Amino acid sequence: MTDARYPQIKPTSGYGDPRIRSTGPGPGAGGETDPERSSMLSGRLALVLSILVGQLWAIGVGLNAWMMGNTAVAWWTAAFGVASFLVALWAWRLGERRDR
Repeated sequence: MTDARYPQIKPTSGYGDPRIRSTGPGPGAGGETDPERSSMLSGRLALVLSILVGQLWAIGVGLNAWMMGNTAVAWWTAAFGVASFLVALWAWRLGERRDR
């Protein structure tokens, strides 16, 4: 495809073409440069993902209990889902203040 538009550039362009000076961003481009901030973001992400797994579990248990007619368990799992969402939101907002 590039042969028709640019006959002077070979398909191995970038590897052996002397006109190509840079192949793109260097190693580590786009990565976080501050290791302390990076570890804090990774910790918050792990916390929120574990809460998400707990919420998905609670949805499954609550829906199963609701279908079996056990509404008390369904309401407790719904409350657990709301509480875990609030904990995730709190953790995210707490770290956001320190980010700035």
